[in-house]
Amino acid sequence: MPRPTVHRTPFGPAHGTETHLWTLDSGAGVRAEILTYGATLHRLTVPDTSGAPGGVVRSLTGIDDYTAKHPYFGAVVGRYANRIAHGRFTLDGTEHHIPANDRGHALHGGPDGFHTKVWEATGDHTDDTASVRFTLHSPDGDMGFPGALDTTVTYTLDTAGTLAVDYESVTDRTTVVNLTNHAYFDLAGHGDVLGHRLQVDADAYLPVDGDGIPLGAAAGVQGTPFDLTEPRVLGERLGRKDGQLRAAGGFDHCWVLREPAGADALRRAARLTAPDESRVLEVWTTQPGIQVYTANQLDGAFTDGTGRRHERHGSLCLETQHLPDAPNRPDFPSTVLRPGETARGRTELRFPHLPGRG
Repeated sequence: MPRPTVHRTPFGPAHGTETHLWTLDSGAGVRAEILTYGATLHRLTVPDTSGAPGGVVRSLTGIDDYTAKHPYFGAVVGRYANRIAHGRFTLDGTEHHIPANDRGHALHGGPDGFHTKVWEATGDHTDDTASVRFTLHSPDGDMGFPGALDTTVTYTLDTAGTLAVDYESVTDRTTVVNLTNHAYFDLAGHGDVLGHRLQVDADAYLPVDGDGIPLGAAAGVQGTPFDLTEPRVLGERLGRKDGQLRAAGGFDHCWVLREPAGADALRRAARLTAPDESRVLEVWTTQPGIQVYTANQLDGAFTDGTGRRHERHGSLCLETQHLPDAPNRPDFPSTVLRPGETARGRTELRFPHLPGRG
């Protein structure tokens, strides 16, 4: 049986620093390509049920496309994924200000967040896995966040075809942290994902105002377009008349996941199925929420290496994370990290249609 492999190739300079593309190969048909720029999941190739390989995440072409302003294709975003209302929060009696970059609010850590950084990287492999470990030092005051933060993000691909992403952060001063990966998924490559079926293992979601800020406590999904407790065709859900859908142009909401069986335990968050069932993706995580974003703002301005344009509803983000605006919501799970503690999270992308997965 082929062993997993890992190798590195140059990808071009960003901000005067050379970047690299790391390729993890399971040895059994699944391959992940990750950039040191933004710790970005550039490509993920997965065979379908007939064994034919195909890409399942949307990408950009080259380093110049990634260093230009774009909607976070495949990047690790932080220090704080999702939104902080008005770019302000108070921690231990001190108010902190993050640059507003989305309708007057801070989104994904501000305009120069982790998605714009060149990370250090080292690769490794065993008989069963191939991995690459990315590290980043964020100095005290970076984008207005307190404390120097050291973050490690490790991508690990195993022989069964599971891609795991592990996040760890430590700080020298009390701060907040919330990391996720912003990959845009498309299991079929048909031009849109409206025929995909999505199931989210959550009984509640966070309604938002017109700027994407949570209005208050979580609301039950029953009787709403947000009820994805059973597999639902995305086009049917998005076509419903609903004020929340209308304001966002589709899904751009956080579902509150059911409690795991134990502390830091993995549980399934979502299951995405191609229209012809040729590929299936399951997302498993330790995080309390998952932001589902149906690429509502894409308008064809971005293309991949084949010239294919990234259009509205042409892909889907499944961002496992803490809840948006938690630094301002004491009723939400805390994102506060103090010296001596380690913030940890794990997300796994599993493909149960592959042979041997069941």
